[in-house]
Amino acid sequence: MPARALGPQHRRRLREIWRSAGWPCQDLVEVELLAAGLLQRQRDDNGRETLRVTDAGITALAAALQRNRGARDAHEALVARVAREMQRAGRVVWRGLSLRARVGDGETAAWAMAMPDVYSIRHTTVEDYVEPVAHEIKVHRADLLSDLRRPEKGQAYLHNSSQCWYVLREGIGAADEIPAAYGVMVARDAALEVLRPAPKRAMKLPFAVWMVLARATPEPLDDEAQQWLGAPPPA
Repeated sequence: MPARALGPQHRRRLREIWRSAGWPCQDLVEVELLAAGLLQRQRDDNGRETLRVTDAGITALAAALQRNRGARDAHEALVARVAREMQRAGRVVWRGLSLRARVGDGETAAWAMAMPDVYSIRHTTVEDYVEPVAHEIKVHRADLLSDLRRPEKGQAYLHNSSQCWYVLREGIGAADEIPAAYGVMVARDAALEVLRPAPKRAMKLPFAVWMVLARATPEPLDDEAQQWLGAPPPA
């Protein structure tokens, strides 16, 4: 099994053995890792068998780390880009919030945590004009499909926002794949292009959300973004 064919369970097991004493589990994941030369069996003087990650296994872990780091960097870059656009629109912006939300109906209703990548409100002193907006950023198709298989996650976003958007890196999805309750943008090199506007609902921000915002730190104001609140910058 080449390193590029490792599944999440293989990478997880390699990390666990690297961080542990290497006691064997003797399951099929372990068999595949041993057959691939990523693990090696060892016996001590008392005949006890342990496992060690081979040099090939360390190389596979390092490659996975680099891929994950690249994915995080691409995601964070697009999150920052959306946050700047919201600041240019005169909004107060937060990243990485955890907001409690009620999802489901009747006896199936339950509380869940909504963690939008970008959350913003209008810069206003009138409560009715706050218009909270959530943006969920996706840079990989697998991540997008995982979200779409979990409708309760999207419901949690909608519970705390008057508009909710999916922002997609170009090429990973189409607007008609996203439920109609959400707007869709695509991140192109030049701009964020609206593929479908987000439906807007009138809502007042729940008190619990106000408390979360009061304890959180908004994104620092971007000087370049603030210029656009007045006249466009000189050519």
